[in-house]
Amino acid sequence: MTLIQSILPAAGKRLVTMQHASPLVEAARLLSEMNTNLVVVCNPEGRMFGVVTKSDVVKQISHCQGCSCTTMVSDVMTKDVIACQPEQSLYDVWLVMKDKGLKQIPVANHASEPLGLLYASEALEVLMKEAEYQELLLRDYVMGIGYR
Repeated sequence: MTLIQSILPAAGKRLVTMQHASPLVEAARLLSEMNTNLVVVCNPEGRMFGVVTKSDVVKQISHCQGCSCTTMVSDVMTKDVIACQPEQSLYDVWLVMKDKGLKQIPVANHASEPLGLLYASEALEVLMKEAEYQELLLRDYVMGIGYR
């Protein structure tokens, strides 16, 4: 059983955070960077407070005047964040992501401090490799390879 902590180094490299009192245009700038699809919004103590996505920004900017938009990220972000923890099973987290239609999910510790960002595609890739390895072991066992 693969745990989230086994892929935390890669997930940690993708984590992008910002303060909740930041303007939405700052979130737009962060989200415009390559491979950034979600920004974790933190409170002053560094705890996860919400998330903001590209679609959140586009939706709000369409009501504003572009760069002169004064909306704060905390007014637009999703506050009820679905997150996972390092000691959780990757398979269980993937099931939640599949059920909720999430493409990415923040990884946080018990104090709600963000540690990384897990992509559904990455989770599925790791799970597929794990299943292939288990299949090989089972086949070898059934065929008696390596046993006397």
